[in-house]
Amino acid sequence: MTVIGIIGAGEVGGQVARAAIASGYDVVIANSRGPETLKDLIDELGPSARAATAAGAAGEFAVVAVPLKVVNDMPAEELAGKIMLDTNNYMVWRDGHIPVIDSGEKTVHELRQEQLPRSKVVKAFTHIQAPRITTAGKAAGAPGRLALSASSDFPEAVELVTRLYDQFGFDTVDNSPLSESWRSGPGQPAWVAHEHQTRSELIANLARARRIVLR
Repeated sequence: MTVIGIIGAGEVGGQVARAAIASGYDVVIANSRGPETLKDLIDELGPSARAATAAGAAGEFAVVAVPLKVVNDMPAEELAGKIMLDTNNYMVWRDGHIPVIDSGEKTVHELRQEQLPRSKVVKAFTHIQAPRITTAGKAAGAPGRLALSASSDFPEAVELVTRLYDQFGFDTVDNSPLSESWRSGPGQPAWVAHEHQTRSELIANLARARRIVLR
């Protein structure tokens, strides 16, 4: 049984956990407050879930559902060699200004990759509302099936996300490398159209994106 580590037990982390368990995975979940504070969530998720510290939640691959901090707080050693799905978006109102992102020099996901140099970072689940991760999926080939993007410097990471998206009921558009991940960020066409875009529509929306530079 494949075990997915999930660092972050908020809306996104919780919904990914629910979808993963429904698809036959086991999950190990961590938050910033300690495993004992996750009892209610673990009780809801059932025997396929357990709580751990962030260092103990690496799994066979990991989902990081917490904002990036300029000073790295991720368990880099435990995540070394693993594919890591980064669900974060850069939100100035929440994160403060990060100059290299504001200037367009780097994306938030490139910074995550720098903080985890021995992991294989892939941007995933960033332009879908958390509750829809478990409710908006459709069978492969179904009319109107939603598409989500994935961005990475590692093809094998995109391949893993493509399989996971398909299991959860979504098509994939490869928007690699990480330097292009801004195309599905907040305010971009792919972000605005998140509730209804098919694969062809997502491809078009990614192409329509324009870099937002803050000075």
